[in-house]
Amino acid sequence: MKPEQIQNELPYAKPFLFVDKLEHVDENGARGHYTFPESSFFYEGHFPEYKITPGVILTECMAQIGVVALGIYIYNLEFPGARIRMVDAADIDVSIALAETHIDFKKPVFPNEKVTVISTKEYYRFNKLKCKVEMRKENGDLACRGFISGVIIPQSRRG
Repeated sequence: MKPEQIQNELPYAKPFLFVDKLEHVDENGARGHYTFPESSFFYEGHFPEYKITPGVILTECMAQIGVVALGIYIYNLEFPGARIRMVDAADIDVSIALAETHIDFKKPVFPNEKVTVISTKEYYRFNKLKCKVEMRKENGDLACRGFISGVIIPQSRRG
């Protein structure tokens, strides 16, 4: 699958989609970027006098680019055409559940900042994917890094 195809299969929609562009995805990792718009819902109440992007949102961005996109790619190597996106419950082939995260936050990410997420596969076995992830700001500074794992759960088809 090409990065554009994977991006179209991500099971998210605005305002909870934190991927502007997947640049690269292969069996060893993924790379993509996102710019956090100043109008994002979470800036209203998260340190309103000094707006910074919440760590949980940074983690979600890293998970979407670095783990879910990679999981879609890897699973489709084994099962071409498997669907991740949940449009109609009868059409679901698999779902991805995040299982474990450990993130170290180094620098804040502010509204309108573009970040790049890079993930490297640590392992994939028994449908569990664990990745080393890092997020870099546009100036190259490390914003955060750590490990995120997820489980790809095959669903039985109805019909």
